[in-house]
Amino acid sequence: MININIGKKTDNSARETLLQTQDVFTVDELKALCRRIVASGELGRSKYYSALLEYLVQCSIAKQSPKELELAIEVLGRKANFDVSSDSMVRVYMHQLRKKLDAYYQSNEGKSAYRIVIPKGQYTIAAVSQPQSDRNFFRLARMPSMGVTGGLTVTAILLLLVNLAYMLGRDNQTDPLDRVAEHPVWSVVFGDDVPIMLVMGDYYIFGELNANGNVARMVREFNVNSRNDLEELQFSEIERTENYLDLDLSYMPEGSAFALAKIVPILQQSGKPVNITMMSDLTTADIRSNHIVYIGYISALEKLTSMVFAGSGLTIGRSYDELVNTATDEYYTSDAGLPEEGEPFRDYGLFSTFPASDSSQVILISGMRDAGLMHTAQALSDNEILDDLVVAIDTDKALSRFEALFEVYGIDRMNFEANLIYASQLKSEQIWGNGSSIY
Repeated sequence: MININIGKKTDNSARETLLQTQDVFTVDELKALCRRIVASGELGRSKYYSALLEYLVQCSIAKQSPKELELAIEVLGRKANFDVSSDSMVRVYMHQLRKKLDAYYQSNEGKSAYRIVIPKGQYTIAAVSQPQSDRNFFRLARMPSMGVTGGLTVTAILLLLVNLAYMLGRDNQTDPLDRVAEHPVWSVVFGDDVPIMLVMGDYYIFGELNANGNVARMVREFNVNSRNDLEELQFSEIERTENYLDLDLSYMPEGSAFALAKIVPILQQSGKPVNITMMSDLTTADIRSNHIVYIGYISALEKLTSMVFAGSGLTIGRSYDELVNTATDEYYTSDAGLPEEGEPFRDYGLFSTFPASDSSQVILISGMRDAGLMHTAQALSDNEILDDLVVAIDTDKALSRFEALFEVYGIDRMNFEANLIYASQLKSEQIWGNGSSIY
């Protein structure tokens, strides 16, 4: 069973009656709640979010509602001539703090009868009742929350899931799924009770605001892969802090849809619940408590990058479109992003599987670009190619720790021919960098 929860955050203030905090919490309870929120880490590393929350709590206790200029001067350290009409800094920070409070309650205090919120358009905190359904809801998978700007992404995901459901209901016309699922390469994650988490490689996008505080364009910055990275960018370029906005938005490559269609039916054969999340939401705890099946570009590996290449015979070259064989110094470089329409290209697909802990396994289905990713997914759903992998590593005893590289030729993002050019066992004891086995 595939369990999918598109985690669209709910604005409780829009459907609940706002209450004064003093009607719900005592002064000590409100202060203690504030301390718990700050200590949780959900506010990030920036000092301004905790300072804003603490200031709003004090104002609430004093039954005061601060002005935008007051927040800019007293909390954000701006000068008295700060112009709130042309600078949206306070509004940006309040928007971000509102979302961070939502994130706190999604991960903490789910059984609390009340929560604090920042009503939209206001610079104060209020209390709302948490619906029973919210208090008891268990999030089987985390995906980025989507505002209006993410509507198209949500629609695309839903359409994809409908197509997947249709494909799952059909009789498979090629290799029987049960045969593929019983292959030793897959049985390493199917033969126990450990849940499976399908992780999609996504790319974080943030907004750049114009002088009026509106989103002028959406930006993909390779060094910004999460809201924490965005905060670091904001405070490393403090003069441009107010120009950036966390949109809670990400995107996936086109090849991911094809790969999903190939891999999801195989995972369905395991009989296990399969949770789906984005790489930008993956946590260390997830890696330790789930078998991880990753689908996406090599450049979107993020948290898994060091683990994938720690015991590998390959290393990333001058870019994520290039891998280097550390034993032969041979370069494998994709030109899939360069050719004109109708021109042939060469791409590379990477498969890797290794233990992440004494009870969890990682299966990597990846590529430098779409063609490589799509072929790797095709290979993992083809019994004959799976058998070729076993032959290539010359042993059936290392099926829980090996890697393979496919050279893929194609035209217009479509893969037409591929060859297995590299296969090797992994030194899985080097994953944690201490030279000792993780078993």
